[in-house]
Amino acid sequence: MDVNKICGIIVPIVTPFTPDERINQNELRRQVNRQIENGIHGIFCFGTNGEGYALNYDEKKLVLETVIDEVRGRVPVYAGTGCVTTRETLRESRMAQDVGADALSVITPSFAVASQDEIYEHYRTVAAAVDLPVIFYNIPARTGNAISSATVARLTDIDNIVGAKDSSGNFQNLLAYLNVTKKRPDFKVLAGNDQLILWNLLAGGAGAIAGCANVFPHTIVRIYECFAAGNVEQARFFQDAIQDFRDTFKYGNPNTIIKAAVALSGYDVGPCRAPFNTIPEEGIAAIRNIMEKNLFQFMLQKIWLDTN
Repeated sequence: MDVNKICGIIVPIVTPFTPDERINQNELRRQVNRQIENGIHGIFCFGTNGEGYALNYDEKKLVLETVIDEVRGRVPVYAGTGCVTTRETLRESRMAQDVGADALSVITPSFAVASQDEIYEHYRTVAAAVDLPVIFYNIPARTGNAISSATVARLTDIDNIVGAKDSSGNFQNLLAYLNVTKKRPDFKVLAGNDQLILWNLLAGGAGAIAGCANVFPHTIVRIYECFAAGNVEQARFFQDAIQDFRDTFKYGNPNTIIKAAVALSGYDVGPCRAPFNTIPEEGIAAIRNIMEKNLFQFMLQKIWLDTN
């Protein structure tokens, strides 16, 4: 894969389930095409929003095979292959390569605390085992392990480690990653927090892996497209447009909220797997209110584009 294609808005696509929590392949294919039709620049399978933590090996393989078959080379396909242990991460990474993924996104080990040397060795071992670009995924609030900027600097010496997804939510951490990777012009820093998409781009980042793109793909894509066209004011308009929806995250697990919003938009994605599928009634009402406003917001966006 040409690493220059690692840019723009990459959607960590939701994994649709049937009522008995089986993979809904037909709806997954529908979501793939919905995203591509809205201009998405890449599709990331079984990340946090794809409930990779709730899928077994065979289910992940099925999801990846289905997405790759439906994408048909139109955009890059990323596979989230990080597991708790290096052993399992290697198994899933090799599977993803065999199936035909374009790149790997590897979350840090979780549950047990890992030293920075252990984190470095984990990624070094994974990168040496595959012939794919590897993007490391930092989300310490979920995993309990953070990748320090000093470790990032060491990892840039490994040729096929080509990018970072930072979901720490800390802009200073994003800036630190950007600073220590300057020696690698081909290294891509991606925002993993949707509030920081534009700010990452302004600081020199390559784009974002954006969960809210599952709900508002057109809006999220426009942040990047307007920025790339040199219109920061329009990009800021679209960045600000998602804040009302993000405010509903207070009602539950963010990816549970996102998947519920996709379902309320009329797509048969089902809820998240139990037990991570409960949202209070006031939360559902708030999400529904945002979704009902969405058509009006979309019309405002079109007017903005036509007049600016």
